Amino acid sequence: MTSSPLWASAFRPFYFLGALYAPLLVAAWLGAFHGLWNLPPDAIPLKLLHGHEFIFGFAAAIISGIVLTALPSWAGTEEICGRRLMLLTALWLAGRIGFWASPWLPSLLPAVVDCLLFPAIFFMLAPQLLRAGNRLYLLLLPILAVLFAANTIYHHGLLASNYDQAWQALRLAIYAIIVLYILKGGVLAPIFTANTLREKGRAGLPACNMKLEVAATGAVLLLATLDLAAATPVWTGSIALACALLHGWRTARWQGWRVADVPLVLVMHLGFAWLILAFVLKAAAELGGIVPEAMWLHAFTIGSLGLMMLGLMTRVSLRHTGRPLRVPPAMIVACVLIFAATMLRLAASLHGPHSPAIVLSAGLWAASFALYFLTFWKVLLSPSEPRAG
Repeated sequence: MTSSPLWASAFRPFYFLGALYAPLLVAAWLGAFHGLWNLPPDAIPLKLLHGHEFIFGFAAAIISGIVLTALPSWAGTEEICGRRLMLLTALWLAGRIGFWASPWLPSLLPAVVDCLLFPAIFFMLAPQLLRAGNRLYLLLLPILAVLFAANTIYHHGLLASNYDQAWQALRLAIYAIIVLYILKGGVLAPIFTANTLREKGRAGLPACNMKLEVAATGAVLLLATLDLAAATPVWTGSIALACALLHGWRTARWQGWRVADVPLVLVMHLGFAWLILAFVLKAAAELGGIVPEAMWLHAFTIGSLGLMMLGLMTRVSLRHTGRPLRVPPAMIVACVLIFAATMLRLAASLHGPHSPAIVLSAGLWAASFALYFLTFWKVLLSPSEPRAG
């Protein structure tokens, strides 16, 4: 069984399950949101359930697939495959089963099961990353630890009926994902851009500005600290604006407009554009209450993270199965749907929680990952093809 292509690399089971889970999750959320099935009077607030499964269900699967597949190529670590990969996949599945079956299980059991994935990944990767030549890859370990801590705090909040604590835990997890996003995406986007420019005979990019990289990452860490500590809005908003400016400068140096004819690279730049807008919206919400605070979260989670995920999932699914990097038309459509879903969700934030745009936005987001699943499920389950050359 471990010799099946599904267990050859982490992206295969995690992309398969994550992309399959996305539309199912949206269907369940929309059904509850519109009262198609009744929640018990003492039910956990829907936004907490929705937020948890978006982060620790869907996003955890895709992020695990991306990180565990990238590390052997970039950090020289051992491939997590076979029985170890089956264990990680089983832990993810157990967490989802525990989540949906929680009303019929002992109260502590779903929480314990759901919190096992990130520690398991941590302990599998830590010895390898400690031996890696590039010590910067060790930054992944505290991010995994924070994601584990956030999930633990979330479940503690639910068990104590402290829903504010649970919501803060989800926000902590989102900030951890943002830090991972800017660290990993901030390496891949300029490298893929430079490679593309070289292949097309175009002038290269400016050298990496390490001071800017440190400042951009430090600003996000400071924003997370101030926001989670409930600092005064003027401080939080000012640092959010600083994040927008620093990441705008950082992203502009990668010159994404010069690879507009290469969708797999362009989509990464568009993802960072949504990240910059998210920081702008956070600043606007804090400094003047101009927009609802939730807008910045949706700009990142739907637009920025969604586009980056689709781009990397497509690239990895093609490249790591020996197929040429020709983007299927369905994936171009999927990226357009994500872009439209984000715009609609931001518009809905201005028109109240019952705006029809919310339903349409959720449907478009789900459809984008359904398109990925329909396009690549056979690829994920099939042996890799021999690479030409």
